[in-house]
Amino acid sequence: MKGALGQIMQQAQKVQENLKRAQEEVARMEITGESGAGMVRVTLDGRHQARKVEINPAALGEDKEFLEDLIAAAINDAAQKLDTATKEKMAAATGGMGLPPGMNLGL
Repeated sequence: MKGALGQIMQQAQKVQENLKRAQEEVARMEITGESGAGMVRVTLDGRHQARKVEINPAALGEDKEFLEDLIAAAINDAAQKLDTATKEKMAAATGGMGLPPGMNLGL
């Protein structure tokens, strides 16, 4: 029994180290989302902070509300891509270990 508990503790420590490394990698990531067929591009870092906003000059000829919608859509696209990439990194860090519902390990 003592050996099994020790093995579980070693596995938990390894998973914790992998998660820390994955979180650091996620923080360094930059993901770009776009809308309007590339008229607006927004780049977010792994902490969901905007790093760059690019607006095609053609989009500036559109009305204000349309441009605002394009910006919001590009931000949402980048955020969704970032969330997907984060989940993939974390799943790889835990070795695909199925965690119980509600146990998100800080994700």
